[in-house]
Amino acid sequence: MRRVALMLSLLLAACSSPSLVAVPAAKWQPATSSQQTTARSFEQVSQAVAAAAGKECRRRSRTANCEFVILVDLNTRAPANAFQTLDEDGRPLIIFTQPMIRSAQNADEMAFVMGHEAAHHILGHIARQAANAKDSARIFGELAREQGEDSAGIERAQELGAEVGAQNYSREFELEADQLGTVITHSAGYDPLIGMNFFQRIPDPGDRFLTTHPPNSKRVEVVLQTARQLGLR
Repeated sequence: MRRVALMLSLLLAACSSPSLVAVPAAKWQPATSSQQTTARSFEQVSQAVAAAAGKECRRRSRTANCEFVILVDLNTRAPANAFQTLDEDGRPLIIFTQPMIRSAQNADEMAFVMGHEAAHHILGHIARQAANAKDSARIFGELAREQGEDSAGIERAQELGAEVGAQNYSREFELEADQLGTVITHSAGYDPLIGMNFFQRIPDPGDRFLTTHPPNSKRVEVVLQTARQLGLR
């Protein structure tokens, strides 16, 4: 199971790489004046969203660490990405790469992505995904053992099971995070209906098996429904 445990760590802890160097939004100091303007906007959004997310987190949970820290990856060559993870003390970290920040066309889109990532922590998705992966690895391993597979075959089945389990509910988690992220974005003072335009510029994964994200149309539908519940247009 050692290889399975390693695979789980890679699937569930995206920022575990020792090469990652990130700083808080307030300490990010890019070189050019245009980037500095973006950095100031990003810092303002970060403060508002962290406060709104912390308030929502404390309202929903008495056990989760709700002290959000929003960081910028200093690797300028990193691909456009934003993700949520935990530090050694269980504090929620939201990490943006610089290309991801630049891809946002306005503060509302920045806030929407931040709110979405914060929602993953509030909803306990890392722990839930880990539990799903472990359960699926166990089931696949037991099936392989019953079919007479040797130790290598059982281990391969466990690895496959871990991958299937980790990804099986990913689309459901993304939609949950879209719903709560819409609430957080609005609470932070930004417009989720503008923020969701970010979906129009990313590839649509469609409805393929084992894709980690749901179809863009479904995500937009969730945001619109939640916005109506919030009394937005």
